[in-house]
Amino acid sequence: MQSPVQLIPQLAAHLIAAGGKRLRPLLTLSAARLCGYQGERHTGLAACVEFIHTATLLHDDVVDESALRRGQASANAIFGNNASVLVGDFLFARAFQLMVDDGSLEVLRILCSAAATIAEGEVLQLVIQNDMASTEAQYLEVIEGKTAALFAAATRVGAVVADRPLEDAEALDSYGRNLGIAFQLIDDALDYSAVQEQLGKTVGDDFREGKITLPVLLAFARGDDEEKAFWRRVIEDREQTDEDLAFALQLMRRHGVIEETVARAREYGERAIESLRGFPDSPYRRALIDIVAFCIARVR
Repeated sequence: MQSPVQLIPQLAAHLIAAGGKRLRPLLTLSAARLCGYQGERHTGLAACVEFIHTATLLHDDVVDESALRRGQASANAIFGNNASVLVGDFLFARAFQLMVDDGSLEVLRILCSAAATIAEGEVLQLVIQNDMASTEAQYLEVIEGKTAALFAAATRVGAVVADRPLEDAEALDSYGRNLGIAFQLIDDALDYSAVQEQLGKTVGDDFREGKITLPVLLAFARGDDEEKAFWRRVIEDREQTDEDLAFALQLMRRHGVIEETVARAREYGERAIESLRGFPDSPYRRALIDIVAFCIARVR
């Protein structure tokens, strides 16, 4: 992240200090070791994966006008939108440099494809935002793009650097993809949970932005005409009062939509674990299984 342009390392230092789970690079490191890799290429690729993720966060916070990230002031709140977008571009460029340094066209193909898919997922989310006619299929397409694609790429490159057969690469791709969907489902459930406050985030950010997530879609589908009119007003028309979030949470409790969202996340988590069936038991396989449990246990 170093650069002679001082604003870049300053903003980068802010990002590093904010912490985070570093989950995606952990997947790359674990997947490579799971496949028996003993070299060092996986380290640079893990950093590459994290740079792609961090770049998307910088851009997302500008698009969403977020003031907080991981419980601290977001980069755009401190340095401004222009700096956040441009440093995000710098991190994307650095990620591509790391891919080229690795020297594998297959790695380049996987990670470049993931970066393009993430952008498509974010644009699709923008398209369906505030539209209560959106379907669950569209919602899943969004989260497969904006979240699951990078999880899948992060694990798949672990098999590639280890020169494992296509079958293993596809199994790890499936693991990452299903884990990514489970992760995002839990994130979307957390936005309407008191646990969110413990994570340093504001409850109801998705609600205030009019984002179409599974809890909202389920509450809308299960509601009566009066409830449907409420959701159209607050999500589509963005006409919200101070009491609307509390009422939205009440409707979600009434229809059990958070529990349903978490249950679906568990199903995807089980699919992720099933994808590892062909790998022998090892500390790395157990670690990847534990990551699934960790992601879902964030909702308590």
